[in-house]
Amino acid sequence: MSQNSAMNTAPAAAVIYSEKLWPNPWIWIVVVGLSGAGILVLAPISMLAGYLAAAALFLIMAILLLTSTPRIEVTEDTVQVGRANIERRFVGTVEGFRGEDATAQRGTQLNGLAYLCIRGWIGPVVKIAITDEADRTPYWLASTRHPEKLVAALTAPA
Repeated sequence: MSQNSAMNTAPAAAVIYSEKLWPNPWIWIVVVGLSGAGILVLAPISMLAGYLAAAALFLIMAILLLTSTPRIEVTEDTVQVGRANIERRFVGTVEGFRGEDATAQRGTQLNGLAYLCIRGWIGPVVKIAITDEADRTPYWLASTRHPEKLVAALTAPA
């Protein structure tokens, strides 16, 4: 084994928390409904064309939804929210919000420089303060179905 191979096999940091922000069932109902519009649009031309258009629309929307589903992952060393990564040493205070408090965080109390990973079908959010002085982003705001678990994972000693 070469020296480069040995360096590439370093053990990955243990995952403390992981969540994928999958679409809710009602989103799939909307996708089916929008796909059905293909039938209505093309039925005057051909029912077969309408059914094919509906199938194609459903497939396209399903692929887009599934490939754009973000992941939240906390390891001993890093935090990943969607496409953003940061070392845990730059994580400051962490707060979870539900209900009206979550709505206020996403709206009237939102800082325009914050990094957002928000999904409309997930109500609760977690606010993660960023302490890196080289980063203009004051905090990350992320949707999560389990704000208490994510806060616990981020505030546990690394």
